[in-house]
Amino acid sequence: MSAVAGKRVLVVEDEAMVASMVEDMLVQLGALVVGPAASVARALVLCETESVDAAVLDVNVRGEMIDDVAALLAGRGVPLVLATGYGASVADAWPGAQVIDKPYTRAKLDAALTLAFAPRT
Repeated sequence: MSAVAGKRVLVVEDEAMVASMVEDMLVQLGALVVGPAASVARALVLCETESVDAAVLDVNVRGEMIDDVAALLAGRGVPLVLATGYGASVADAWPGAQVIDKPYTRAKLDAALTLAFAPRT
């Protein structure tokens, strides 16, 4: 069983096809999907109106960096997975966040979320 089973996971992704794929992967892992949000503004609304246990965030959403959403969630202690084509360097801004390079598989998403949920030492 996946560590994400039963968890509410926010998905922020501006490409509809990718968002649908991520949503399908999370459902297969047993997660409850919040969103997906296709803009930073929509993601911020979901952060204020929905309970979220973790988030899978596209780093660049319609030309806008995900920083405001990541800051809000990180401040609440919500585990973050950053999905990007920019490489691991994006994690420098968000210590503790997991990074997965696009495109990714369900197994890589599961592994990143499992690490994100792991207790920090």
